Parts: sequence; structure tokens; C-alpha cells
Amino acid sequence: MGQLCVSHIGICVSDWRRSLAFYRDCLGFEHEHELEISGEAASTLLRLDDVEFRAIYLTRDGVRIELLHFEEPGHRAGDVPRPLNQLGLTHLSLRVDDLDAFLSELAAADVAIVDATRVESPDSGTRAIFITDPDGTLIELVQQHGG
Repeated sequence: MGQLCVSHIGICVSDWRRSLAFYRDCLGFEHEHELEISGEAASTLLRLDDVEFRAIYLTRDGVRIELLHFEEPGHRAGDVPRPLNQLGLTHLSLRVDDLDAFLSELAAADVAIVDATRVESPDSGTRAIFITDPDGTLIELVQQHGG
């Protein structure tokens, strides 16, 4: 098999400005570049008719995400937040040094925190909780013993 490397993980968003601010300002991703794409090749690849979209690339810790905002044909909403047992990509997971301090910062920025998902494992010292991006995409925050 030929050599492979991860290029990016795509996330469809309803408002690219709001999502860019969330991933950049709240989660610390760095803006890399963006493209406006349309035409037959894009429509063929994405299996969408007359596609026009903006792709915004952000990076953090060697991971690149692509925010996809579709001017045409628009976006389609699904279950929010998406059930984790639904086939396909389920969530993004980030490690944090101090979960409580980070959640305080997120709450001050009006980020949706899914309080009912908070768990703590006294044996391992691991703590975790889910938040959502502005469109309901699940993001797991994990604090492990010692950071």
C-alpha cells in the first residue's frame, strides 16, 4: 500500500465566521488558509449539484480541521448533538490541563457545555465532559491526572 498521511478532518458549519471564532478564539486553533470553491470538479467530488463553498483550514497540535460552509446548496441539519452510536465520525477530543478553569473560560464565552456528560474517575484521576461547537458538533474535553 502507498504511503498515507492525514490531511484534515472536515466539519460542516452553518456560519463560517461564528465557527472560525469558536475554533480559533475558544479552542486555540490557528487559521492556516481558506479557499472559495465552486465548479464541476467540486460538485463531482462532493456529490452535490452546483456546489459553492468556503473551506477554512485551522491547525492545532499537528491536527488540521477544515470548516466547510456551503453557500450552495446550503447545509442540512441533523440530530444535535449527534448520538455517539451513529455511524461515522462522532466527535473531536481535546486534552486540557485544568478542566474547571477551561470550562469557566468557555462559559464566559457562552459556549454550550453539556453538563450531564461530566464524569470523574477517582482511581485514574481522569475527568471529562462534552461541549458543542456553535452547530452542535460534540467536542470532548479530557483532563488526565497530572495534566
